[in-house]
Amino acid sequence: MGKKRIFIVEDEGIVALEIKVELEDLGYVADVFSSGEEVIANIENTDTPIPNLILMDIRLPGKFDGTETAEYILKAHDIPVIYVTAHTDEVTVQKAVTTRPYSYMVKPFSMKELGIAVDIALYKHKTEREKEQLTRKLAEARAEVKQLTGFLPICSYCKKIRDDKECWQQLETYISKHSDAVFSHGICPDCYKKQLEEECGDVSDEQPNR
Repeated sequence: MGKKRIFIVEDEGIVALEIKVELEDLGYVADVFSSGEEVIANIENTDTPIPNLILMDIRLPGKFDGTETAEYILKAHDIPVIYVTAHTDEVTVQKAVTTRPYSYMVKPFSMKELGIAVDIALYKHKTEREKEQLTRKLAEARAEVKQLTGFLPICSYCKKIRDDKECWQQLETYISKHSDAVFSHGICPDCYKKQLEEECGDVSDEQPNR
């Protein structure tokens, strides 16, 4: 796998450069953007790679601030966001919390702290996606099982099943198609006895071969 790509959305050029250099020293690919509109346009450009993580300042120039930008990106693209900001007032923090960030870094912070926060965010997002995939597969499996628990029209004579497309199928064909069951064929003692009686008369003492 290639290197993880991180977008830095920061309008202070020196701060953005320091973060970029540190992330690249840690083995990441880092790109810098100065506004919410700029980073959204880049993400939605199909010719450019999607980032694995975004470091987002909250106070940004332009139409969207950091929380509005993060909210849009999380909903539209499911890219994790870490806020990097100097603002800790209650209004700002509460607004940031509603966007479900993966961390909230208060400036000034050490590059070691930032590296740890990045590692945790990437790992957490990876495990969340894996959990979602497992949940989706489980739901699909349950949906398939439910196909065998509903009302199934069955012919009283030949025992064929009528499916949801109004087609009649052999019972074993229908069950095999909608489950993991595999059929083998044999003859039960009652049917064995009945068949012999039809062909040979009374054979009540005989048993089928095991």
